[in-house]
Amino acid sequence: MAQRLALQRLLSLPARGPLASHGRAFGTSSGRRSTFNVQDGSDFQDRVVNSPKPVVVDFHAQWCGPCKILGPRLEKLVAKQEGKVLMAKVDIDDHTDLAIEYEVSAVPTVLAMKNGDVVDKFVGIKDEDQLEAFLKKLIGA
Repeated sequence: MAQRLALQRLLSLPARGPLASHGRAFGTSSGRRSTFNVQDGSDFQDRVVNSPKPVVVDFHAQWCGPCKILGPRLEKLVAKQEGKVLMAKVDIDDHTDLAIEYEVSAVPTVLAMKNGDVVDKFVGIKDEDQLEAFLKKLIGA
């Protein structure tokens, strides 16, 4: 009986591992259209560098405690901008090449990009007021 319950619990867990991460990943919040996970270098080029809208790029890692605090905070504020800015999430362990290209030496590192160029950047955790100022400067509000 205990084995059957354990198996049922195991089967009800969300899929994990390399096969579960394929395809585009979206959040379930209202910001799902404005926040996306970068899949590869070509996806980054298409959706970030070539974006007609400003993009906030969150370089993070699964093992990074401050990233787990900053990420949701930043996603919430980007969603409040109602499509004026996008947010790309880049896991540095999956996309080391992008981290090297954009000189990410610590996480979290957040870039503000406009027309394919980095126009602002910060490293570490910020409070909501600082993040709002960062976004307003990016979108020119």
